[in-house]
Amino acid sequence: MTDLINKIHFQELSEQDPEDVCRRALCKYDDINELYTLSVWGDEYGIFPNQLKISCMSNTTKSLHDYFYLFILHYLLTAKEIEISNEWISEKDIPAGTTFFRGPHEIPTDLICSRFKNNINEFKAVCESMHGIPVNMADAAYSFEISPRIPVAVLYWIGDDEFPAESKVLYDRTISKHLASDIIFALGVGICERLGKPSVKEEITL
Repeated sequence: MTDLINKIHFQELSEQDPEDVCRRALCKYDDINELYTLSVWGDEYGIFPNQLKISCMSNTTKSLHDYFYLFILHYLLTAKEIEISNEWISEKDIPAGTTFFRGPHEIPTDLICSRFKNNINEFKAVCESMHGIPVNMADAAYSFEISPRIPVAVLYWIGDDEFPAESKVLYDRTISKHLASDIIFALGVGICERLGKPSVKEEITL
């Protein structure tokens, strides 16, 4: 994890005006303890810029992929004060997405398909346990508030004799205004990893 986040990004965050960060990212700041708190996929996370640390503040353990820590820090640094559009797009609809999100940057939705195969009831149960809200798409689909300005939707189609099960991650059209493509990729990987094969790591310190 220490290789994923450059310490300079914590320094950049420490130099920003907390009031501006909180307004842009819809988070909170504790002046005494010098930490930001941000809701990430239903749990509160503490970001300590001066301690180079991000940790889960919730009593219940909810696993996040390491890439989520990269997303959390960049979200605080680059989120914009804009409203959600409520228009879903795929990564290929993001500017330059058709060339960026392929090969090594392809979103690994196969992890979701490998876990659930055609067990759509299990997919629904897992999504609901992760604060998912049903949406009327695919054979089953759920939206998630990853952070206050970053909703995503995960779609699932049952396979048959001709076509295997399929999954897709969709984003609000505003996502490219908040995050660079490499951070959107990190977010997509984190979503697929959490739904497909959850990890247990909950804190990083550089």
